[in-house]
Order: sequence, then C-alpha cells, then structure tokens
Amino acid sequence: MIQFLSDDGVLLKAHGFSEDALVSGYEALVRARFFDERAVVLHRQGRLGVYPPYFGQEASQVGMALALAQQDWLVPSYRETAAALTHGLSMAQIILYWRSHPAGWRFPEGVNVLPFYIPIATQLPQAVGIAHAGSLQGVKRVVATFVGDGGSSEGDFHEALNFASVFCAPVVFMVQNNGWAISVPTSAQMKHQRIADRASGYGMPGVLVDGNDLLAVWHVANEAAERARAGDGPTLIEALTYRVAPHTTSDDPSRYRTDEASDAWVKKDPVTRMRAFMQHEGLWDDSKEQALQQNLKAELDAALKDADAAADVMPWEIVEHVFEQMSPEQQRAWEALHEQS
Repeated sequence: MIQFLSDDGVLLKAHGFSEDALVSGYEALVRARFFDERAVVLHRQGRLGVYPPYFGQEASQVGMALALAQQDWLVPSYRETAAALTHGLSMAQIILYWRSHPAGWRFPEGVNVLPFYIPIATQLPQAVGIAHAGSLQGVKRVVATFVGDGGSSEGDFHEALNFASVFCAPVVFMVQNNGWAISVPTSAQMKHQRIADRASGYGMPGVLVDGNDLLAVWHVANEAAERARAGDGPTLIEALTYRVAPHTTSDDPSRYRTDEASDAWVKKDPVTRMRAFMQHEGLWDDSKEQALQQNLKAELDAALKDADAAADVMPWEIVEHVFEQMSPEQQRAWEALHEQS
C-alpha cells in the first residue's frame, strides 16, 4: 500500500509537492470537511434532504480531484460531494442539489462534473463513454470516476473496466473501499479483499493507496491522470479508507456494526494527519487555521443565502428534467400536476 504519512502525520518518504501546492491541498481538505459537517447540521435543521456524509474519506476524494485539470471530467457516485466541491462545483449548487431543487440539477457550464449518481455503478460505463468520445475527437482530457467497494461487485464495473482497457480510454477508476456496502461488510461480498488486484485481469495498472493519506492519494492520482493523458489508458486505484459516518443521514449504523472499528479509523483521520504534517513542516499554525475557518463560514453563509433565494419549486417541475423531450407518460403527469395546483 502506497503511503506517505504515518497515522500521526510524520512524513515517511519524499513527496515532491511544492509548499504552495501543500497549502492549497490542505485548504481543500479542510473545506471538504467543513462542508460535510455543516451539511449534516443543515439536514437536522430540515434545510437539506437526505445526505450521504463522507466524514473520514476526504483525502481519497480531494486527492483525486486535485490531480485533474479544469478541462477534465469528474463522474461521481452519490458520496463524492468533496470531489465535486474541489473540482469547482459551488457550495450553493451542491446545497440546491441535495435539497432536490430543480435549480441544482443542471451544473454550470465550465464545471465538468456530472450529477451525483444514485444507482450503484451506473456512472462507470458513462465515464468511459465520455473518455472514449474525447479520444475519438482528439481532445486531451481525463475522466475520473468513483465507486465504492460494493459497487465493484456490479456488472457495470466489469463492463466499464473491460471497455476502457480494450479502447485505451483515458479514465481513472477510483474505488473508495470504505469497508461497507451500506450494511454489508466487504468480507461478506467478495472473497478476495484487494480490489486493486482485479486490474491485472483487465490489462491495466492497479494501485492500492492509503485513502486517508492526502499526499499518497494525490501522488497516485497524478500518475494515473498523466498516464491517461499520455494515451496509455486507464488505471484502477483502490483507496483504502473507512466509512466512519452513517451511510446517509437516514441510516443507523449501530444496527449492523459496533463503534470499535470506527474508533480505530478515527485515529487515522485524514484532516488531523495532514494538519500535523503541515505544522511540522512550518506551513501551518493556529492563526492560519482560524482565518481559514472564518473564510469557509463566510463562503457557506453566502451559499445558503443564494440557495435560499432560489424560486419556489412547482410540483410539475419534477417531470420536466428527465428527458430532453417528455415521454407521453411524463406529459400526462405534467398535465395532471398542473390541474391539481
């Protein structure tokens, strides 16, 4: 397993990142943590819908997103809010999305992020399609897509990796192995525990990385993105992490697991590790942390103000954003909803 930082933030080997990059990377990590914590509070206040928290998984998402250029595409599953946030999606847009507000369903031009995919692993073939289309068009772009350990057992996972390998598509597959497919542990859904080892069967590199180590994830993601951009094809990255938080804000994890395993992973917290490293390197201190937190609070306050100002949702809008042209069934539903209002 590739690792740059010990659990307590001690540097284990040379990393190659500039000081400015390290500061930017740490700030992105803290920004992701800040939003996740506030999103859970907003849900409890009734100001956000059901939300899938990623507490403890920030490094695997942020590290991948930091390796992407602006023209690259991010194709997330439902838990990759941190990756989308890092790749340019605003807090206001994310809040509207998780409120199920139509204004949040279509992301702004220039932000190359597809909407969060709820059906498991269905985003993977579509990510390969975007990547292959770019290759046919002669466009130099990388597509990064995420899936969980549970999603790696879906047929779409096999089809996507097989197609990407055969056509040398510029895709980076990031598997966040967080130990749980909702309530099913990894040990109960696959015989072989190392998902990265499956890569050899598809003729592509497979990399196992400490998913709670920002430097390690960022490093392997950079290598995979550069390989894809050079025309050398896809890479499968398995980021070993843990879902410390519930599956969603409507989940009660105490029904299927104890707190002991989670407590052990809290000691590997990616934000705590990175901050300890930054302080040891003389790149961070309490005053900088306080200033960052103040800036993030101001950003969130402004985002909430923008999201709250969005026009009220009309009932018929729910069927207006499914297909470019409404099907007969949608048309009838649209008319019925109009009549009832």
